[in-house]
Amino acid sequence: MKLPSSYLPPKTRSAVRYMVVGFTGSVVQTWFFMAALYLFGQPEKGLPLYYVAFAIGIVLEMIPNFFFTNWYTFDTPISWRNAGVFLAGRVVNVGLQFACLPLMIAWQPTWRNDVISFIVIFVAGCVNYLICLIFFKK
Repeated sequence: MKLPSSYLPPKTRSAVRYMVVGFTGSVVQTWFFMAALYLFGQPEKGLPLYYVAFAIGIVLEMIPNFFFTNWYTFDTPISWRNAGVFLAGRVVNVGLQFACLPLMIAWQPTWRNDVISFIVIFVAGCVNYLICLIFFKK
């Protein structure tokens, strides 16, 4: 059975697939972030537990994202090399997320946590795609 994205031109296929995997990962990350905030008693933005909750969302999202990035986005085998590439890209991604998070809080402190989370994840995800695109080529 061919996936619907298989009918896209090869040059745009991985970008569309990355958006699907990335959006799904963003939802998963935001859900775990919000769940952790709830469990921590809704700490105020900028306090250490707020960042711990964000990190929990990142870690729990990374596991399925690795498999879908290999299998669906880039159609590459799961290997130690690809795991290393994925982790290197994620280090940059996580660094960007943790750099952008306080900036978003300072810029729009009244915005809801889920909106801030989604914007931060989106910005970092775009950069992460470019890194993965370079290294996940067959």
